[in-house]
Amino acid sequence: MELRVLRYFQAVVSELNISHAAERLHVSQPTISRQLKDLEDELGVTLFERAGRQLQLTSSGEYFATQVDQILSLADKTVANINAEQVISGEVVIGSAEARSFLTVAESIKSLQLQHPKIKTKITSTNANEIRKYLKSGNFDFGIVVEPADKSTFNFMHLPGESHWGLLVPKESKLAKQDYVTLADLEHQNIIVSQQHGIVEQLQEWYGESTPKFKIVATYNLLYNAALLVTAGVGYALCIDGIINTSQSELVFVPLTPALTATTSLVWNQGQRLSNAANAFLEQLATDLNQPVPTEH
Repeated sequence: MELRVLRYFQAVVSELNISHAAERLHVSQPTISRQLKDLEDELGVTLFERAGRQLQLTSSGEYFATQVDQILSLADKTVANINAEQVISGEVVIGSAEARSFLTVAESIKSLQLQHPKIKTKITSTNANEIRKYLKSGNFDFGIVVEPADKSTFNFMHLPGESHWGLLVPKESKLAKQDYVTLADLEHQNIIVSQQHGIVEQLQEWYGESTPKFKIVATYNLLYNAALLVTAGVGYALCIDGIINTSQSELVFVPLTPALTATTSLVWNQGQRLSNAANAFLEQLATDLNQPVPTEH
């Protein structure tokens, strides 16, 4: 299975038309048709259902298309990170949770850009579970996770600053008029919580027992959609401050009391050889934080 064939397949998935894909790739239509047929034979599955010139992915084709995107992305990233002898270039890929502490990383990226203008940075907003998955696969160089997080297989650096947990509520709600939200305020409410592992346990520690005090009606991995659920009246979103700009919305953030805070860490795989570009980013961040780069034992 050659990368060239996978790129043919990816183009056909994008166009859902062999003729259009052939034009885009500047190859003949019979060439792509033959390569797709050989690919299906090699895999032993049907990737497309054919209806005239229009194609539709089968369920196996949809799964394979997702894997091909990851394979080609990793291949392109690897090639990009093979640097010239004198100039550090390439791509640094960071998966990041939503947190205000990302500003520290952003400032280091700006400094890195000035030092090494041929380094490109790709940021993907996601949650801790996805960060762990894509660090292991090599698609991410680094991840930024909200604590508590399992870092047993990662190197890590704590990022400065902390965020406060609270409730995102509609302006017209009674809770929006309060300075703080207490445990009593949460009882019997419909609550939307983060999907991140350990959040429910952290809440249990906060209110001091394992018995749930509220009803979890939905979970989220990015807060924007959770905010829309709040607007629609599904429930109140438990989140950290500084992510949603409530000044231009019909929502209000009310912090919890006693205060429940969250910190973040930059993580990366133990034992993995980083590219020159990724090393340059790590060294820049360590310099900005006035910390040594963690070494493996």
